Amino acid sequence: GEKERGVQAELIKSLEGGGGLDPVTPSRPTSARPGSGRGTSGGLKEGMRVNARYRGKERFYPGKIARDNYDGTYDIDYDDGEKEAGVREVLIQPLDGFSVTSPRVSSPRASPRAGGGGFQRGDKIEARYRGKARYYPGRIAGPGRQSGTYDIDYDDGEKEMSIAAEYI
Repeated sequence: GEKERGVQAELIKSLEGGGGLDPVTPSRPTSARPGSGRGTSGGLKEGMRVNARYRGKERFYPGKIARDNYDGTYDIDYDDGEKEAGVREVLIQPLDGFSVTSPRVSSPRASPRAGGGGFQRGDKIEARYRGKARYYPGRIAGPGRQSGTYDIDYDDGEKEMSIAAEYI
């Protein structure tokens, strides 16, 4: 027989414990059927914009939930065109109210104010929305939750929270 190591506990079902498979989707356990009140409870939904750790690595990448597998995993369509199936919920963050984690990039715009005093509420700025390359105009809404970060209100109505100074 075949052997598999490192299988997550939620993917293992006792044959002695009863239950069964969903008659509509035989590969899906009945306890994870949509509307059954069980399965995932993290508030993630199909079509939701998220940051996910591609292949479980450290860096988060922006994308969209393509499918809820109802077993604590999701299929993700990343903004760069990559797709990944079976991403565990713990590796996914909703984008609502969160910023994209991106590699640090040195830029002439990276240092806030020449005196190093940081930004103040109401300062007019340009920031890299969701960590992308293009800068968009906006204002500092206030300090972010983490030290050295800022909440931003963009001129087009979008908002972003806890943005590192190097992206402004």
